[in-house]
Amino acid sequence: MTSSQERLSFREKFAYGLGDTASNFYFALFNSFLVYYYTDVFGLASSSAGTIAGVVPFAVALLNPVIGMAADRTQSRWGKFRPYLLWGALPYGLFGYLMFSNPALGAGAKLVFAYATYALTLIAYVAINTPYSALLGVMSPSSADRTSLSAYRFACAFTGGLLIGTYVPWLKDHFGATEAESFRNLMALFALISVAMFLYTFLNTRERVATPQAAGQSVWTDLRDLARNGPWLVLFFAAFLTMANVGLRSGATIYYFKYVVGEDALRGFDELLGPVATVLAFLKVSASGLGLYNFVGGLAFITGALMTKLFLRFFPRRPLMIGLTCLNALAMAAFWFVDAGNLPLLIALNIFAAFVAGPTPAIVWSFYADTADYGEWRFGRRSTGLVFSAAVLAQKVGLAIGTAMLGWLLGHYGYVANAVQTPRALLGIHVVFALLPGAFALLSGLAIFFYRLDDRTVKQIETDLAARKPGPAPAA
Repeated sequence: MTSSQERLSFREKFAYGLGDTASNFYFALFNSFLVYYYTDVFGLASSSAGTIAGVVPFAVALLNPVIGMAADRTQSRWGKFRPYLLWGALPYGLFGYLMFSNPALGAGAKLVFAYATYALTLIAYVAINTPYSALLGVMSPSSADRTSLSAYRFACAFTGGLLIGTYVPWLKDHFGATEAESFRNLMALFALISVAMFLYTFLNTRERVATPQAAGQSVWTDLRDLARNGPWLVLFFAAFLTMANVGLRSGATIYYFKYVVGEDALRGFDELLGPVATVLAFLKVSASGLGLYNFVGGLAFITGALMTKLFLRFFPRRPLMIGLTCLNALAMAAFWFVDAGNLPLLIALNIFAAFVAGPTPAIVWSFYADTADYGEWRFGRRSTGLVFSAAVLAQKVGLAIGTAMLGWLLGHYGYVANAVQTPRALLGIHVVFALLPGAFALLSGLAIFFYRLDDRTVKQIETDLAARKPGPAPAA
């Protein structure tokens, strides 16, 4: 590896982005449909589904720093992080398929099977996705390049999420003789595509930022330095709050549309769209209100992600991140006041919420890369894998808690699968769909107020680090 100033090509950015498309074929599916699958298809109680969705990710998330430190100490002809894409792809595909294989088991065996297969899948996910995330920090030494790379990553990531959110609501009823068979067939397809994409990412990316051999570094010193990295600590808490919001909101959406919105609203909206509805129906986009809602929200999110560079021409990253996150929070909370039968208004509000959220993942992941630079600049040691993996730990813990809260709160409010819900249960669905996600998102935006690495400081860090190494300084 070198610290060359070679600009990243479109092909390499796209190849890197496809790695997160592969991740989102699982991530988006689990966020949006796993609790539903466990309750309404596999036959588990909502409280049990919530516990599985909370305990397993929380436990497995503790592996993230371990994998990150192992990757920092990896030396191979492919670099530190790329080998994990090569060797982790096949287990990732296999275990994901097993999760949805739906064998005929008794109640107790179903619980064991759900715990075991979800744990194996998440272990494979951590082993491949943690080094994949850290790869962002070593593909270029330029903060501007990394922000651009992040934008590609999340445009590709949420293209995968768009496909999941749009078509799974329809395909779960039409990709097999039963809903259980449809989920099994879908997961076989997603697993094959994901494996192929990870291999393509491996073959078409390179590591360029030279990092010192870390084998002799003390793990405890790495952890101590990370604990003293103030900007990273702010992002840690913001990530936790953001993913708690995602866990609640994503998982609650299918319940909201199945039990609160219903299909009558969709039929009225189809009449309003006229000829456009015919095209959407042909594409199976409007085959369900949930599919249409997810489709337009996904397009809005991707559009926002692709406009990251344009936004950054007018606003510095930190205030932009704060403003967009708070707008997204207020838009989600506004669903509490919207008539659930007014599908056009639901969709318009979702478009706004998704669009303003679009640039935020690219910005925050470029922040993580900057905190890795800051750690090397401040402490004289670089632990890119640990920085990214510990950030992913915060995300996974937040996601686990948010998803677990979904199952637990549904149980608390008296939810019964595949039944007419009581007013109390409907109230609970509104709470987990609108109020709590909005509150978590608002707190995340407020946390970024304490992030103090502005763009001028980041440029100075880049220049200082380049001066410590042979080769030209980063371009301004």
